[in-house]
Amino acid sequence: MRAIGTVQVLLFGAALAGVSVPATTQQLLEPIALPPAVEQGVDMVYVDREIAVNIRWRNTKLDNLTFARYAGAPLDLVQAINPLYTELRRGLVGYQKQWSSLPQFRIDSGQRLAEGADGERVTLLRERLGLPPGRRFDEALHRRVTAYQQVHGLKVDGIVGDDVITSLNRGALHYEQVLMINMERARRLPAPGELKRHIIVDAGSARIFMYETGSLVDSMRAVVGSEKTQTPMMAALIRYASVNPYWNLPPEFNVKMVAPRVLEQGLGYLSERKYEVFADFTEGSPRLDPAQVDWQAVSDGKLSLRIRRAPGPGNSMGDIKFMMPNDLGIYLHDTHDRTVFQKDNRWVSNGCVRVEDAQRLATWLFVPAIPTSRSVSTWRSRCRFFLPI
Repeated sequence: MRAIGTVQVLLFGAALAGVSVPATTQQLLEPIALPPAVEQGVDMVYVDREIAVNIRWRNTKLDNLTFARYAGAPLDLVQAINPLYTELRRGLVGYQKQWSSLPQFRIDSGQRLAEGADGERVTLLRERLGLPPGRRFDEALHRRVTAYQQVHGLKVDGIVGDDVITSLNRGALHYEQVLMINMERARRLPAPGELKRHIIVDAGSARIFMYETGSLVDSMRAVVGSEKTQTPMMAALIRYASVNPYWNLPPEFNVKMVAPRVLEQGLGYLSERKYEVFADFTEGSPRLDPAQVDWQAVSDGKLSLRIRRAPGPGNSMGDIKFMMPNDLGIYLHDTHDRTVFQKDNRWVSNGCVRVEDAQRLATWLFVPAIPTSRSVSTWRSRCRFFLPI
């Protein structure tokens, strides 16, 4: 084990790509009409004090202003702000020019529309998207629909179904405000020169970005929290990593999965999966004999236990677990299931972040490089890690 500093991680909640609209706006659950910019859903939880000092000092210069007065303002022209803020501001200007200037009216839902269709709804669709009058769903309308889908994070197929109609009926102001919210989030990220090394986990696009001296040096896909178990917006320090880690199952898994299977299949269910049972989550908690556990009480939610899975192919933590101690229980980790990174829907975790290439991330994070030994070990991190939600 070697001490080599820490890396800051920012977990960010919405997509921060420099495009007109976040690629995954459907993931946003916060109300769009925000009052002050310090409302929940915009500010971060600063897990470590050393992270919060500079960021909070910088933000206090503007926090007394209302969201409506400066949302979308070119603040990057008057003070140092993360470059993502500039990208989003430019994206907002581009969005307003291309989409906000179009007629804003509702279109009734109905049958899916595709190239070759005609009728009154096609006429309305053409007007809504700024095309010349007509009843025909022609190639020009097909191109316009695909452009709209691309910008608004919808499936790009040129077909107008309920998703496109719902998005159109939200109106351009909705998406302008989504961009402004993300600009506010970006203002909480490190400004140029504030950090030597840091990571941003963009939960909106389900990607990880690694930065050195303000420059993006690498990125990879990630799996982040589902709609019900969202990855929180937080800033923390990666302090160490565990190789071949144990996996402590979330308590709800004990009730919904493990206990019912033990009742159905017997104790062999535990031994086959290398599950170990402990009295609770405290350090030094005694290990229990599964045969002495009242599994019906566990299944009924009347008895709480800690169940962990030993390292191996079935362990959901994979080979490496990147730790940033926090009360929320959020961390980054490897996974043995590589197929999940090829899927369009990567918002499926319980809140933690699965990384596409844990070895590559570890090589960048740690000095020296991760050794080839397969033994359970830990290494100290050399950089900071920000986790924005």
